[in-house]
Amino acid sequence: MQALFANPFHITDLQIFDDNTLYMLLADGSFGLTTEQLAHSLHNAPELFIKRVQHALPPQQRSPFKQAYNHPPTAAAITDAQQEVLNRFFWELTYWKTPELYEELVEGEHLHPGIFQNLEGEIRGKSVLDVGAGTGRATLECLRYGARFLYAVEPSPGLRRIIQQKLARSLAEGRLALAAGRFEALPLADRSVDTTLSCSAFTTDPAQGGEAGLAEMKRVTRPGGKIILIWPRSEDLAWLHERGFQHIVLPIREEMSIHFRSLNSALHCARRFYAHNQAVARYILRKHRSEVPFSVIGNNPPRDYCWLEV
Repeated sequence: MQALFANPFHITDLQIFDDNTLYMLLADGSFGLTTEQLAHSLHNAPELFIKRVQHALPPQQRSPFKQAYNHPPTAAAITDAQQEVLNRFFWELTYWKTPELYEELVEGEHLHPGIFQNLEGEIRGKSVLDVGAGTGRATLECLRYGARFLYAVEPSPGLRRIIQQKLARSLAEGRLALAAGRFEALPLADRSVDTTLSCSAFTTDPAQGGEAGLAEMKRVTRPGGKIILIWPRSEDLAWLHERGFQHIVLPIREEMSIHFRSLNSALHCARRFYAHNQAVARYILRKHRSEVPFSVIGNNPPRDYCWLEV
């Protein structure tokens, strides 16, 4: 399946990841890459970075990686491997290398107002965890809806910086702890929060949560508390239902749209993130407006959530 985005990254951009993040990204093939693809993609990369990658691999993969690297493929095979690796890591690279552009994309994806209205009882006066907090979309809503204390966990330093900038303009002092972490390794003690939520971040893929991530969210949530997944992918709903989640879809009176900050911003984001869905740029140019319906993009609008009682 062809990716929707245009990928501007170079293989050397992977150097932005710290050693712990490299370890997480490469653990047990979470992103679906083979050891051979990874080794071939790193030809002509800096030697120090190749050593960092080899060290970050699980021990059983280090020898096969070295063997594959020492048997150079054709130039075409190297190019193909690099493209595959960069496509697999496109979103992680976006979060780490171009966090401001990611914020430009998602800031106009306004959630259905009824979502947090419905969830107020699980937030007000309670300790809440926001996993995969991104640039703080759900973080700020939880604070507005009266969370007693909020933990926001996000692996990308650039995205955490954007959250901090937003919080500087809010009344969150003393009510929030911002920390690095991932779904499969949450930096919280057992049964430490009343409610755990994630907005457009958790998926069934191991790299974005999966079984390990769900187990971690259950671990840190107190008995009787809720795990809430806002705006889940439609392809994940059956998996979630099998694990006991309830799915709530809120009604809409008119079609929901992404509201980009300007016409230029809409075109910029369309040409990066929806480059292979040309209907998006055509719509923007034809209508000459910065609002794009989710139906044009091909995504379900952000009007649903799933919940599970622990």
